Amino acid sequence: MSIQRPTDLSKFFTAGINYKKSNAPTRGEFAINSVQYASILDTASSFGLNELFILSTCNRTEIYGFAENAQQLIQLLCSQTQADIITFNKLAYIKQGKEAIQHLFEVSAGLDSQILGDYEIVGQIKAAVKFSKQHGCIGAFTDRLVNFVLQSSKAIKNETSISGGTVSVSFAAVQYIREKVLNVGEKKIVLLGTGKIGRNTCKNLVDYLDTKNITLINRTGEKASALADELGLHYEPVENLPEQIASADIILVATNAPAPTILRNHLAGKGQKLIIDLSVPYNVEQPARELANVTIVNIDELSKLKDETLAKRQAEVPKAKAIITRYMTEFVDWLLMRKHAPIFKAVKIKLKEIHTSALFSNYSSTINIEGNKADEKIQRVINGMATKIRVRNQGGCNYIEAINEFISSEAS
Repeated sequence: MSIQRPTDLSKFFTAGINYKKSNAPTRGEFAINSVQYASILDTASSFGLNELFILSTCNRTEIYGFAENAQQLIQLLCSQTQADIITFNKLAYIKQGKEAIQHLFEVSAGLDSQILGDYEIVGQIKAAVKFSKQHGCIGAFTDRLVNFVLQSSKAIKNETSISGGTVSVSFAAVQYIREKVLNVGEKKIVLLGTGKIGRNTCKNLVDYLDTKNITLINRTGEKASALADELGLHYEPVENLPEQIASADIILVATNAPAPTILRNHLAGKGQKLIIDLSVPYNVEQPARELANVTIVNIDELSKLKDETLAKRQAEVPKAKAIITRYMTEFVDWLLMRKHAPIFKAVKIKLKEIHTSALFSNYSSTINIEGNKADEKIQRVINGMATKIRVRNQGGCNYIEAINEFISSEAS
Protein backbone atom coordinates (compact mmCIF):
# COMPACT_ATOMS: atom_id res chain seq x y z
CA MET A 1 0.00 0.00 0.00
CA SER A 2 1.35 3.44 -0.92
CA ILE A 3 2.09 5.89 1.86
CA GLN A 4 -0.06 9.01 1.66
CA ARG A 5 1.49 12.22 2.99
CA PRO A 6 2.16 15.81 1.89
CA THR A 7 5.17 16.04 -0.42
CA ASP A 8 7.84 18.72 -0.12
CA LEU A 9 10.23 18.29 -3.02
CA SER A 10 12.96 20.23 -1.22
CA LYS A 11 13.14 17.40 1.34
CA PHE A 12 13.83 14.69 -1.23
CA PHE A 13 17.52 13.70 -1.21
CA THR A 14 19.92 11.20 -2.65
CA ALA A 15 23.30 10.49 -1.09
CA GLY A 16 25.76 7.98 -2.47
CA ILE A 17 29.19 6.88 -3.53
CA ASN A 18 30.14 5.50 -6.92
CA TYR A 19 33.06 4.46 -9.10
CA LYS A 20 34.07 8.08 -9.80
CA LYS A 21 35.64 8.65 -6.38
CA SER A 22 35.94 5.17 -4.88
CA ASN A 23 37.47 1.87 -5.95
CA ALA A 24 35.72 -1.49 -5.76
CA PRO A 25 37.13 -2.52 -2.33
CA THR A 26 35.86 0.73 -0.81
CA ARG A 27 32.49 0.39 -2.55
CA GLY A 28 32.38 -3.14 -1.21
CA GLU A 29 32.52 -1.81 2.35
CA PHE A 30 29.33 0.15 1.64
CA ALA A 31 27.57 -2.54 -0.41
CA ILE A 32 24.16 -3.47 0.95
CA ASN A 33 22.90 -7.05 0.71
CA SER A 34 19.26 -8.09 1.16
CA VAL A 35 19.64 -8.79 4.88
CA GLN A 36 21.19 -5.39 5.53
CA TYR A 37 18.58 -3.73 3.31
CA ALA A 38 15.75 -5.30 5.30
CA SER A 39 17.35 -4.18 8.57
CA ILE A 40 17.69 -0.61 7.26
CA LEU A 41 14.04 -0.46 6.24
CA ASP A 42 12.89 -2.01 9.53
CA THR A 43 14.81 0.59 11.58
CA ALA A 44 14.14 3.60 9.33
CA SER A 45 11.36 4.95 11.54
CA SER A 46 13.73 5.19 14.51
CA PHE A 47 15.81 7.58 12.40
CA GLY A 48 12.71 9.67 11.62
CA LEU A 49 12.45 8.28 8.07
CA ASN A 50 9.68 6.37 6.33
CA GLU A 51 9.93 6.81 2.54
CA LEU A 52 13.17 5.65 0.94
CA PHE A 53 14.94 3.05 -1.17
CA ILE A 54 18.55 1.95 -1.64
CA LEU A 55 20.34 1.18 -4.89
CA SER A 56 23.42 -0.98 -4.27
CA THR A 57 25.29 -2.31 -7.31
CA CYS A 58 28.88 -3.01 -8.30
CA ASN A 59 29.21 0.65 -9.36
CA ARG A 60 27.40 2.49 -6.57
CA THR A 61 25.55 2.53 -3.29
CA GLU A 62 22.89 5.24 -3.11
CA ILE A 63 20.02 6.00 -0.78
CA TYR A 64 17.01 8.00 -1.99
CA GLY A 65 14.32 9.36 0.28
CA PHE A 66 12.58 12.12 2.21
CA ALA A 67 14.39 13.60 5.20
CA GLU A 68 14.95 16.85 7.05
CA ASN A 69 18.54 16.67 5.81
CA ALA A 70 20.72 14.23 3.89
CA GLN A 71 22.68 13.20 6.99
CA GLN A 72 19.60 11.41 8.33
CA LEU A 73 19.67 9.13 5.29
CA ILE A 74 23.44 8.70 5.45
CA GLN A 75 23.36 7.75 9.14
CA LEU A 76 20.67 5.15 8.44
CA LEU A 77 22.61 3.69 5.51
CA CYS A 78 25.93 3.54 7.35
CA SER A 79 24.35 1.89 10.37
CA GLN A 80 24.57 -1.37 8.39
CA THR A 81 27.83 -0.94 6.44
CA GLN A 82 31.34 -2.20 7.16
CA ALA A 83 32.91 1.26 6.85
CA ASP A 84 31.96 4.34 8.85
CA ILE A 85 30.03 7.50 8.14
CA ILE A 86 33.18 9.66 8.10
CA THR A 87 34.58 7.70 5.15
CA PHE A 88 31.22 7.82 3.38
CA ASN A 89 30.95 11.60 3.73
CA LYS A 90 34.45 12.08 2.32
CA LEU A 91 33.50 10.20 -0.83
CA ALA A 92 29.80 11.00 -1.09
CA TYR A 93 27.76 13.20 -3.38
CA ILE A 94 24.53 14.68 -2.06
CA LYS A 95 21.73 15.93 -4.28
CA GLN A 96 18.46 17.59 -3.28
CA GLY A 97 15.07 18.25 -4.87
CA LYS A 98 15.03 18.39 -8.67
CA GLU A 99 18.76 17.67 -8.80
CA ALA A 100 18.19 14.39 -6.93
CA ILE A 101 15.36 13.49 -9.30
CA GLN A 102 17.46 14.24 -12.36
CA HIS A 103 20.26 12.08 -10.96
CA LEU A 104 17.90 9.09 -10.72
CA PHE A 105 16.73 9.66 -14.30
CA GLU A 106 20.35 9.74 -15.51
CA VAL A 107 21.34 6.66 -13.50
CA SER A 108 18.42 4.69 -14.98
CA ALA A 109 19.43 5.74 -18.49
CA GLY A 110 22.98 4.47 -18.04
CA LEU A 111 24.37 8.01 -18.32
CA ASP A 112 26.08 7.68 -14.93
CA SER A 113 27.41 4.13 -15.42
CA GLN A 114 31.03 3.05 -15.69
CA ILE A 115 30.18 1.81 -19.17
CA LEU A 116 27.98 4.42 -20.81
CA GLY A 117 24.53 3.08 -21.62
CA ASP A 118 24.65 0.09 -19.25
CA TYR A 119 21.02 -1.06 -19.29
CA GLU A 120 21.33 -3.64 -16.50
CA ILE A 121 20.81 -0.82 -13.98
CA VAL A 122 17.08 -0.69 -14.86
CA GLY A 123 16.43 -4.15 -13.41
CA GLN A 124 18.43 -3.24 -10.31
CA ILE A 125 16.31 -0.11 -9.76
CA LYS A 126 13.10 -2.13 -10.15
CA ALA A 127 14.29 -4.72 -7.65
CA ALA A 128 15.42 -2.09 -5.12
CA VAL A 129 12.11 -0.23 -5.21
CA LYS A 130 10.07 -3.45 -5.08
CA PHE A 131 11.96 -4.57 -1.98
CA SER A 132 11.37 -1.22 -0.28
CA LYS A 133 7.70 -1.25 -1.25
CA GLN A 134 7.27 -4.70 0.31
CA HIS A 135 8.52 -3.18 3.56
CA GLY A 136 6.05 -0.26 3.37
CA CYS A 137 8.67 2.38 2.56
CA ILE A 138 7.44 3.59 -0.84
CA GLY A 139 4.89 6.40 -0.99
CA ALA A 140 2.85 7.92 -3.82
CA PHE A 141 5.68 10.35 -4.71
CA THR A 142 8.40 7.71 -5.06
CA ASP A 143 6.07 5.25 -6.77
CA ARG A 144 5.12 7.79 -9.44
CA LEU A 145 8.69 9.09 -9.74
CA VAL A 146 10.08 5.62 -10.46
CA ASN A 147 7.26 5.02 -12.95
CA PHE A 148 8.33 8.12 -14.92
CA VAL A 149 12.00 7.15 -14.57
CA LEU A 150 11.38 3.70 -16.05
CA GLN A 151 9.29 5.16 -18.88
CA SER A 152 12.13 7.57 -19.65
CA SER A 153 14.71 4.79 -19.62
CA LYS A 154 12.62 2.69 -21.98
CA ALA A 155 12.15 5.64 -24.36
CA ILE A 156 15.90 6.28 -24.35
CA LYS A 157 16.60 2.64 -25.19
CA ASN A 158 14.04 2.68 -28.01
CA GLU A 159 14.69 6.16 -29.43
CA THR A 160 18.49 6.38 -29.17
CA SER A 161 21.50 4.16 -29.81
CA ILE A 162 23.06 4.79 -26.41
CA SER A 163 22.81 1.10 -25.54
CA GLY A 164 24.54 -0.06 -28.71
CA GLY A 165 27.76 -2.07 -28.51
CA THR A 166 29.34 -2.91 -25.17
CA VAL A 167 26.77 -1.81 -22.61
CA SER A 168 27.53 -3.89 -19.53
CA VAL A 169 30.47 -5.26 -17.60
CA SER A 170 29.25 -8.79 -18.36
CA PHE A 171 29.57 -8.14 -22.09
CA ALA A 172 32.84 -6.28 -21.59
CA ALA A 173 34.22 -9.39 -19.85
CA VAL A 174 33.37 -11.50 -22.87
CA GLN A 175 34.88 -8.92 -25.21
CA TYR A 176 38.08 -8.94 -23.15
CA ILE A 177 38.35 -12.75 -23.42
CA ARG A 178 37.66 -12.64 -27.15
CA GLU A 179 40.42 -10.09 -27.68
CA LYS A 180 43.04 -11.58 -25.33
CA VAL A 181 42.63 -15.37 -25.54
CA LEU A 182 43.51 -17.44 -28.60
CA ASN A 183 41.60 -20.65 -29.40
CA VAL A 184 39.07 -19.91 -26.67
CA GLY A 185 37.00 -22.94 -27.66
CA GLU A 186 39.80 -25.17 -26.40
CA LYS A 187 39.93 -23.46 -23.00
CA LYS A 188 38.03 -24.60 -19.94
CA ILE A 189 35.94 -21.78 -18.47
CA VAL A 190 34.61 -21.81 -14.91
CA LEU A 191 31.91 -19.31 -13.93
CA LEU A 192 31.40 -18.84 -10.20
CA GLY A 193 28.10 -17.16 -9.33
CA THR A 194 24.85 -17.40 -11.32
CA GLY A 195 22.93 -14.41 -10.05
CA LYS A 196 21.80 -11.67 -12.44
CA ILE A 197 25.30 -10.59 -13.52
CA GLY A 198 26.56 -14.18 -13.61
CA ARG A 199 23.59 -15.31 -15.67
CA ASN A 200 24.03 -12.47 -18.18
CA THR A 201 27.76 -13.20 -18.38
CA CYS A 202 27.09 -16.87 -18.97
CA LYS A 203 24.69 -16.20 -21.84
CA ASN A 204 27.18 -13.78 -23.41
CA LEU A 205 29.92 -16.42 -23.16
CA VAL A 206 27.75 -18.91 -25.03
CA ASP A 207 26.46 -16.41 -27.61
CA TYR A 208 29.65 -14.56 -28.46
CA LEU A 209 32.49 -17.02 -27.81
CA ASP A 210 30.78 -19.96 -29.52
CA THR A 211 31.82 -22.36 -26.78
CA LYS A 212 30.06 -24.61 -24.30
CA ASN A 213 33.19 -25.70 -22.47
CA ILE A 214 31.82 -23.87 -19.44
CA THR A 215 31.33 -25.16 -15.91
CA LEU A 216 28.90 -23.35 -13.59
CA ILE A 217 29.28 -23.23 -9.81
CA ASN A 218 27.00 -21.45 -7.38
CA ARG A 219 26.51 -21.42 -3.62
CA THR A 220 22.88 -22.44 -4.27
CA GLY A 221 23.40 -25.43 -6.50
CA GLU A 222 19.86 -25.51 -7.92
CA LYS A 223 20.34 -22.16 -9.70
CA ALA A 224 23.57 -23.22 -11.37
CA SER A 225 22.16 -26.63 -12.28
CA ALA A 226 19.05 -25.08 -13.85
CA LEU A 227 21.08 -22.61 -15.92
CA ALA A 228 23.46 -25.37 -17.02
CA ASP A 229 20.51 -27.49 -18.20
CA GLU A 230 19.00 -24.50 -20.01
CA LEU A 231 22.19 -23.70 -21.95
CA GLY A 232 23.65 -27.19 -22.31
CA LEU A 233 26.61 -26.55 -20.00
CA HIS A 234 28.28 -28.42 -17.14
CA TYR A 235 27.51 -27.92 -13.45
CA GLU A 236 29.58 -28.69 -10.36
CA PRO A 237 28.63 -28.30 -6.68
CA VAL A 238 30.48 -25.61 -4.73
CA GLU A 239 32.30 -28.28 -2.73
CA ASN A 240 34.27 -29.10 -5.89
CA LEU A 241 35.43 -25.51 -6.38
CA PRO A 242 39.18 -26.10 -5.64
CA GLU A 243 39.63 -28.86 -8.22
CA GLN A 244 37.55 -26.98 -10.80
CA ILE A 245 39.72 -23.88 -10.35
CA ALA A 246 42.85 -26.00 -10.66
CA SER A 247 41.77 -27.39 -14.02
CA ALA A 248 40.36 -24.14 -15.46
CA ASP A 249 42.05 -21.82 -17.95
CA ILE A 250 39.61 -18.93 -17.53
CA ILE A 251 37.70 -18.15 -14.33
CA LEU A 252 34.92 -15.57 -14.06
CA VAL A 253 33.68 -14.58 -10.62
CA ALA A 254 30.30 -12.90 -10.16
CA THR A 255 29.29 -13.43 -6.54
CA ASN A 256 28.18 -11.11 -3.77
CA ALA A 257 30.09 -12.96 -1.05
CA PRO A 258 31.41 -10.62 1.68
CA ALA A 259 34.82 -12.37 1.77
CA PRO A 260 37.03 -13.78 -1.02
CA THR A 261 35.96 -17.17 -2.34
CA ILE A 262 39.00 -17.81 -4.56
CA LEU A 263 42.17 -18.00 -2.50
CA ARG A 264 45.86 -17.89 -3.31
CA ASN A 265 46.33 -21.55 -2.49
CA HIS A 266 43.62 -22.45 -5.04
CA LEU A 267 45.85 -21.02 -7.77
CA ALA A 268 49.50 -21.43 -6.77
CA GLY A 269 51.29 -23.89 -9.06
CA LYS A 270 48.07 -24.73 -10.95
CA GLY A 271 49.07 -23.41 -14.40
CA GLN A 272 48.25 -20.21 -16.27
CA LYS A 273 44.93 -18.63 -15.30
CA LEU A 274 42.95 -15.63 -16.52
CA ILE A 275 40.57 -14.48 -13.79
CA ILE A 276 37.91 -11.85 -14.39
CA ASP A 277 36.43 -10.65 -11.09
CA LEU A 278 33.04 -8.97 -11.59
CA SER A 279 32.29 -8.94 -7.85
CA VAL A 280 32.02 -6.06 -5.40
CA PRO A 281 33.76 -6.47 -3.04
CA TYR A 282 36.45 -8.32 -4.97
CA ASN A 283 36.03 -12.05 -4.59
CA VAL A 284 39.61 -13.10 -5.39
CA GLU A 285 42.07 -12.92 -2.50
CA GLN A 286 44.51 -10.01 -2.88
CA PRO A 287 47.68 -12.16 -2.43
CA ALA A 288 46.66 -14.10 -5.55
CA ARG A 289 47.79 -11.10 -7.60
CA GLU A 290 51.36 -11.87 -6.61
CA LEU A 291 51.30 -15.18 -8.51
CA ALA A 292 53.19 -15.15 -11.80
CA ASN A 293 50.84 -17.69 -13.33
CA VAL A 294 47.72 -15.62 -12.72
CA THR A 295 46.29 -12.60 -14.58
CA ILE A 296 43.45 -10.91 -12.70
CA VAL A 297 41.17 -8.29 -14.24
CA ASN A 298 38.70 -6.66 -11.85
CA ILE A 299 35.52 -4.75 -12.54
CA ASP A 300 37.13 -1.31 -12.37
CA GLU A 301 39.88 -2.27 -14.83
CA LEU A 302 37.34 -3.88 -17.14
CA SER A 303 35.19 -0.76 -17.19
CA LYS A 304 38.06 1.33 -18.54
CA LEU A 305 38.08 -0.65 -21.78
CA LYS A 306 37.00 1.33 -24.81
CA ASP A 307 35.24 -0.19 -27.80
CA GLU A 308 34.58 1.04 -31.30
CA THR A 309 31.01 2.11 -30.48
CA LEU A 310 31.92 4.46 -27.62
CA ALA A 311 31.95 7.59 -29.78
CA LYS A 312 28.53 6.67 -31.21
CA ARG A 313 27.09 6.19 -27.72
CA GLN A 314 28.51 9.52 -26.53
CA ALA A 315 26.92 11.23 -29.52
CA GLU A 316 23.53 9.96 -28.32
CA VAL A 317 23.83 11.59 -24.88
CA PRO A 318 22.13 14.89 -25.90
CA LYS A 319 19.15 12.93 -27.26
CA ALA A 320 18.94 10.94 -24.03
CA LYS A 321 19.05 14.11 -21.93
CA ALA A 322 16.28 15.68 -24.03
CA ILE A 323 14.09 12.64 -23.33
CA ILE A 324 14.89 12.91 -19.62
CA THR A 325 13.86 16.58 -19.67
CA ARG A 326 10.57 15.62 -21.27
CA TYR A 327 9.69 13.02 -18.66
CA MET A 328 10.98 15.13 -15.77
CA THR A 329 8.70 17.96 -16.89
CA GLU A 330 5.73 15.59 -16.93
CA PHE A 331 6.58 14.36 -13.44
CA VAL A 332 6.94 17.89 -12.04
CA ASP A 333 3.57 18.80 -13.63
CA TRP A 334 2.00 15.78 -11.90
CA LEU A 335 3.58 16.83 -8.62
CA LEU A 336 2.26 20.36 -8.98
CA MET A 337 -1.25 19.09 -9.69
CA ARG A 338 -1.05 16.74 -6.71
CA LYS A 339 0.01 19.66 -4.53
CA HIS A 340 -3.06 21.64 -5.60
CA ALA A 341 -5.49 18.69 -5.36
CA PRO A 342 -7.16 20.10 -2.19
CA ILE A 343 -7.88 23.35 -4.08
CA PHE A 344 -9.45 21.49 -7.01
CA LYS A 345 -11.59 19.45 -4.63
CA ALA A 346 -12.74 22.55 -2.76
CA VAL A 347 -13.62 24.39 -5.99
CA LYS A 348 -15.50 21.36 -7.32
CA ILE A 349 -17.56 21.13 -4.14
CA LYS A 350 -18.27 24.86 -4.22
CA LEU A 351 -19.36 24.77 -7.89
CA LYS A 352 -21.75 21.92 -7.16
CA GLU A 353 -23.17 23.88 -4.21
CA ILE A 354 -23.65 26.91 -6.45
CA HIS A 355 -25.33 24.85 -9.15
CA THR A 356 -27.86 23.37 -6.70
CA SER A 357 -28.58 26.61 -4.81
CA ALA A 358 -32.02 28.18 -5.14
CA LEU A 359 -30.56 31.53 -6.23
CA PHE A 360 -28.56 29.95 -9.06
CA SER A 361 -31.53 27.80 -10.12
CA ASN A 362 -33.65 30.93 -10.52
CA TYR A 363 -30.87 32.62 -12.50
CA SER A 364 -30.19 29.67 -14.82
CA SER A 365 -33.91 29.15 -15.51
CA THR A 366 -34.07 32.61 -17.11
CA ILE A 367 -31.57 31.58 -19.82
CA ASN A 368 -33.31 28.35 -20.90
CA ILE A 369 -30.58 25.77 -20.21
CA GLU A 370 -31.41 22.54 -22.07
CA GLY A 371 -30.50 19.40 -20.12
CA ASN A 372 -28.31 19.04 -17.09
CA LYS A 373 -24.66 19.28 -18.15
CA ALA A 374 -23.40 20.68 -14.89
CA ASP A 375 -20.92 17.87 -14.19
CA GLU A 376 -19.32 18.25 -17.61
CA LYS A 377 -19.08 22.01 -17.24
CA ILE A 378 -17.65 21.74 -13.74
CA GLN A 379 -14.96 19.34 -14.96
CA ARG A 380 -14.09 21.66 -17.87
CA VAL A 381 -13.71 24.52 -15.41
CA ILE A 382 -11.48 22.39 -13.14
CA ASN A 383 -9.33 21.34 -16.13
CA GLY A 384 -8.97 24.96 -17.19
CA MET A 385 -8.08 25.94 -13.65
CA ALA A 386 -5.40 23.23 -13.55
CA THR A 387 -3.86 24.54 -16.78
CA LYS A 388 -3.79 28.11 -15.47
CA ILE A 389 -2.23 27.04 -12.18
CA ARG A 390 0.45 25.13 -14.07
CA VAL A 391 1.23 28.11 -16.32
CA ARG A 392 0.79 31.00 -13.90
CA ASN A 393 1.24 29.26 -10.52
CA GLN A 394 -1.53 31.43 -9.02
CA GLY A 395 -3.72 28.99 -7.13
CA GLY A 396 -5.66 31.45 -4.96
CA CYS A 397 -6.51 33.85 -7.79
CA ASN A 398 -7.86 30.99 -9.89
CA TYR A 399 -10.34 29.99 -7.17
CA ILE A 400 -12.52 33.06 -7.79
CA GLU A 401 -11.86 32.95 -11.52
CA ALA A 402 -13.14 29.37 -11.71
CA ILE A 403 -16.41 30.30 -10.02
CA ASN A 404 -16.89 33.25 -12.39
CA GLU A 405 -16.11 31.02 -15.37
CA PHE A 406 -18.67 28.43 -14.30
CA ILE A 407 -21.41 31.05 -13.85
CA SER A 408 -20.55 32.62 -17.20
CA SER A 409 -20.64 29.22 -18.93
CA GLU A 410 -24.23 28.73 -17.85
CA ALA A 411 -25.18 31.80 -19.84
CA SER A 412 -23.25 30.75 -22.95
